[in-house]
Amino acid sequence: MLPFTRTKLLPALAAPMLAAVVAGSVAAAEPSHTKPFIERFHSITTIGSAVPTNGPAKGDQNPYGVAIVPRTVGRLVRGDILVSNFNNAQNQQGTGSSIMEFSRSGKVRVFAIVPQPTSTPAVGLTTALAVLRSGYVIVGSLPAPGGMGANATAGALTILNSHGKVVKKLTGGDINGPWDMTAVDSSDGKHVTLFVTNVLNGTVAGGGMDVNKGTVIRIRLRIRAGHKPEVTSNRVIADGFTEHTDPNALVVGPTGVGLGSNGVLYVADSNGNRIAAVPHAMTRTSVLGNGGKTVSKDNNLNDPLGLAIAPNGHIVTANGGNGQIVETTPGGHQVAARTLVANGAGDLFGLAIASGGHGLYFVNDAGSGPAANSLQLLH
Repeated sequence: MLPFTRTKLLPALAAPMLAAVVAGSVAAAEPSHTKPFIERFHSITTIGSAVPTNGPAKGDQNPYGVAIVPRTVGRLVRGDILVSNFNNAQNQQGTGSSIMEFSRSGKVRVFAIVPQPTSTPAVGLTTALAVLRSGYVIVGSLPAPGGMGANATAGALTILNSHGKVVKKLTGGDINGPWDMTAVDSSDGKHVTLFVTNVLNGTVAGGGMDVNKGTVIRIRLRIRAGHKPEVTSNRVIADGFTEHTDPNALVVGPTGVGLGSNGVLYVADSNGNRIAAVPHAMTRTSVLGNGGKTVSKDNNLNDPLGLAIAPNGHIVTANGGNGQIVETTPGGHQVAARTLVANGAGDLFGLAIASGGHGLYFVNDAGSGPAANSLQLLH
């Protein structure tokens, strides 16, 4: 295991597949005929290593974010997969600066290196990674100079063009340790809604203690030809998620987000071993407190991190605690769980559904072997 990833935990014991704590409008009818998405696949293929072999970010590791390119624009090729790195070559958390681009055939290159801010000698690209139809790439950062949680700073959402050049940075305000993100893109690519989880609201000051200050923010962007993306609104739509700094994981808090049917946003609550929901996420004008509404908790959920919405509407989450993925229905029933990395505590982070629903891309942060720091495909 990497020395700067999550603490290795004992594998979770087998648990019943039904674990539902559903509140109010989050409940949904459970289609009995729907086969679990993750049970359709039987093979795992390593696409390639996410570690740059040359250039100023040579040796970056600990891949976090995963995003699929929707259209061919500039240097981006439709169907390619982007991966962001959180650690540098010295394996210091919160210091990685490279975004890698993988073709489906396994060719890999550095898409971009996010420039080091002059005021902070670190970047730390998080699981917050999205590629827009317009060709813009948005990535979150949580800088931690020296790889120390005590040095963590608020970070930013950095917007790059389709050639990997930084065009704008969104900082300050509600952006405070952007940890993961999902993007909802209009069909014409002119309007984008970002949902971003933030994990540094009071965590550093808390010195490792749990604080209930994690947030989900909604940012709307307008995209116009010849102009930089413009923020048209910014709003906290949920708060009260538990978070804390950690010597092995740097920070633990609300992570993966995905928009399901009926405008329900699902959040992987890492600290609480649960999936939370924020109803009416696209239109909400009030802040939902107490970490949202609990959809499912414990049992097979073990430090859920990455989150994706499967084609059948189910919620797929990656466990940071044991290398498994778990599939949960919108009604809260855990219908499937399977191991992607044996004894894989600290190995799984970002997830992305393959084009056409033909598999699931994930990053494997294992510290040794041919699959170390790689992008893999369950298919």
